[in-house]
Amino acid sequence: MPESTALVKGTLDMLILRALRWEPTHGAGVAEWMRLVTNGTLRVEEGTLYPALRRLEARGMIESEWGASERHRKARYYQLTPKGREWFWTELDKWERYVDTMNRVLRYGTAGSIRGR
Repeated sequence: MPESTALVKGTLDMLILRALRWEPTHGAGVAEWMRLVTNGTLRVEEGTLYPALRRLEARGMIESEWGASERHRKARYYQLTPKGREWFWTELDKWERYVDTMNRVLRYGTAGSIRGR
């Protein structure tokens, strides 16, 4: 069983918006997408996911409507708004610069991996 990985503050919003990039998806689908693309490393609990979805909707980043799930149950489907799409790409650029900077700092003066040193 993989270790639980805590999300860096602010990354959950980015992950949700990325999950919704292609098509409207219900909350359970967003959580399943995260689990699948991370090989089970990231598991977002309902108590974390649904407040984040409501917060993103209140900020105009996503919108929702009711529909039927794959199991023919009533489910709320979320989709990106133009504002959410723009915010995602802006934040992704910032995130990539941050990761690059952290990699340079953490690997400074080493010839590869710093593990075991």
